[in-house]
Amino acid sequence: MLITYLLITLIVMFGHLEDFLGAALLSRPLVLGPLVGLVLGDITQGIIIGATLELIFMGNIKVGAAIPPDVITGGVLGTAFAIMSGKGPSIALALAIPISILAEMVISGLFVLRPMFNNSFNRYAEQGEYKKIEWLHIGSGLLKPLLMGLLTFLALELGDGVMKSFLDSIPPWVQSGLQVAGNMLPAVGFALLMNLMFNQKVAAWFFLGFILASYLKLPMIAIGGLGIILPLLSQG
Repeated sequence: MLITYLLITLIVMFGHLEDFLGAALLSRPLVLGPLVGLVLGDITQGIIIGATLELIFMGNIKVGAAIPPDVITGGVLGTAFAIMSGKGPSIALALAIPISILAEMVISGLFVLRPMFNNSFNRYAEQGEYKKIEWLHIGSGLLKPLLMGLLTFLALELGDGVMKSFLDSIPPWVQSGLQVAGNMLPAVGFALLMNLMFNQKVAAWFFLGFILASYLKLPMIAIGGLGIILPLLSQG
C-alpha cells in the first residue's frame, strides 16, 4: 500500500503544480479522479466519482486573492477513500467537502507565512543575485505542493475514519478564526493592487464601476462592455 499512497500523493502534488503549468484545468476532479482510479485499479469508479465531484465543485475557482476550498486535496482524498472503502460517490462527497475546507485553512496559513521570504527577495535584488531570486521563487512556489502532499500521505496512512474524526474535532472558534483571516486576504490584496494603480485618471473609472454595480445593479459583463465602449467613444 505504501507505493499506492505515494502515487496518490504525487497526484495531489501534480494538481497543485498547476501554478507552474498555467491554468490548464489539470487540477479538476474530472482529471484527477480517473488518475486516482487508475492507481487503485478501478478507473471506472474514478471517472464516476471524479465527474460527481466536478459537478459539486464546478464553481470552485479562484477570484483575485480569494482562496476557495481546496478541491484538489479534497477531491483526490475523497475519491481514494471512496474507492478503497467500496462505498462509491456518497462517501466521496461526505469526505471531500470537509477535507477541502481543512486544506484551504492550511493553505491560508501558508500564504500568511510565505511573505517572510520577501526580505530575502529584496536582499538578493539589491545584490544583483538574480539566480538566487529564481531559485527562491521556485522553492517558495513548491511549498504548497509539498505541504499538501504531506497532508495527503498522512491522511491516507490514518484512514478515512480517523480523518473524519479529526475534522469533526476541530473547535468552531479555530475554524471561524481561520475563515476570518482567509476573508481578509482578498481585501489586503486589492488594497495593495490599488496602491500601485490608483491615480486621478483611474479613480474616475473605479468609482463609475462601483456606482454601476452598487446602485444601478448592472451585471459585470455589462460594466466590462461599457469599460471598453466608453474609452473608444472618447478617442473618437
